[in-house]
Amino acid sequence: MIVARSVALFAVAALFEIGGAWLVWQGVREHRGWIWVGAGVIALGLYGVVATFQSDGNFGRILAAYGGVFVAGSIAWGMVADGYRPDRFDVAGALVCLVGMAVIMYAPRGH
Repeated sequence: MIVARSVALFAVAALFEIGGAWLVWQGVREHRGWIWVGAGVIALGLYGVVATFQSDGNFGRILAAYGGVFVAGSIAWGMVADGYRPDRFDVAGALVCLVGMAVIMYAPRGH
């Protein structure tokens, strides 16, 4: 149950961080305006809040592990939101990052 909760929190954090960054991108690069940028900034702040709910108390570990989720989530977001088509190296790299995340977060530490 702890792992399922952690994975769910990583997924919600990814939605806020990647979505927030995408909103800022849309506001600035695609000239959609400051309301988009502001919504992105709020979403990015919520990402930081969600990350604090992970059961592990080590900030560095949580952020390092989240990096793997961010890589894979960014590719998925690009596919859905922007029509991006990853190649086999994108997919392989994302899988490597997710394996790294799992090792960092869920390896037995014996303490």
